[in-house]
Amino acid sequence: MKTFDIVIVGGGMAGASLGAHLAADASVLILEMEPQPGYHATGRSVAFWEETYGGPAVQPLTTASGPLLASPDPDFHDRTFLSPRRTLHVGRSGDAPLRDALLQRFAGTVTLEPVDPAPLVPGLRSDWTIGVMEESCRDIDVAALHQAYLRRFAAKGGEICVNARLESARADAGSWHIQTSQGAVQCGLLVNAAGAWADEIARRSGVAPIGITPLRRTVVQLRVPTLPSADLPLVMDLRAGFYFKPEGPGRVWLTPHDEAPSPPCDAAPEELAVAEAVARFEAVVDWPVERIEHRWAGLRSFAPDRAPIYGHDPVQPGFFWFAGQGGFGIQTAPAAALLGHALITRSPLPTAIAALPIDRYRPQRLC
Repeated sequence: MKTFDIVIVGGGMAGASLGAHLAADASVLILEMEPQPGYHATGRSVAFWEETYGGPAVQPLTTASGPLLASPDPDFHDRTFLSPRRTLHVGRSGDAPLRDALLQRFAGTVTLEPVDPAPLVPGLRSDWTIGVMEESCRDIDVAALHQAYLRRFAAKGGEICVNARLESARADAGSWHIQTSQGAVQCGLLVNAAGAWADEIARRSGVAPIGITPLRRTVVQLRVPTLPSADLPLVMDLRAGFYFKPEGPGRVWLTPHDEAPSPPCDAAPEELAVAEAVARFEAVVDWPVERIEHRWAGLRSFAPDRAPIYGHDPVQPGFFWFAGQGGFGIQTAPAAALLGHALITRSPLPTAIAALPIDRYRPQRLC
């Protein structure tokens, strides 16, 4: 039986980013149940960095991640992971209280500016009269970020075992005895970075689940030949009924912002959600939709208070939670990985994340 200091369950963005830091200090194995890492939430992300997205609990992680994504260490990646986008939050005349609440919620932390949305989105229908511009929003190259973490993980000596589903784990005398679909391994610390499967991994490990709920999010790619520009902002509904952004010339990525409860699974889009997405889009802009080119769905997994969970389990300290990132795990990955590494190695917080409210993310808050 092979023995490691740390076994991480899940090879998506969460597991890969944390593993890339831990592998410099310990022997680390990532268990990935799919044939390749990043098949589920990581591979289905709409991919933007937006400081207000996720609310005030997530914003410190997002803001701290921004410089790390914009100017990575050259040894990690040779160019930025970000490209210009901007967000335009839009609403109808009755949505002024929502605009005011957004401005108040992030006053002093995120730069937001009330604007007239019409000149910013040619073809915006006339009833959308309220706008808030968030200039800092950027697109993220998710694939490049994930691959950079996997490369660093391998370069530091980390190992990945694919097609390896954790079937059971038993803690005994400070060690974990883990049975997987590829055989048995042993470790000192078991890290749960399993996304939608996080509570199930806890149960299989004899640890009380924390209440992580997977919610399905639908995305469609539209062919829109009259799209005015590929450089238009991400357009986000103040009522959280949709958002969309250009994805190259003549194409738009769109979601109805759905959150349908789902068991952990290989999520697929439902036709009703696809139809709702297109109907909401057509109610916002007058750009004719030529066709739906692609549709997909992913699972966004939330703790009961919708903040991520980073820390040792309060009852079983050999079990480390790194889960509940919702739909914000990509944009917060650099800061979250630094935090997870510091908590596991009991190191001081690096300067880049020194201001994080770390108790806000510990699992003890939910006990």
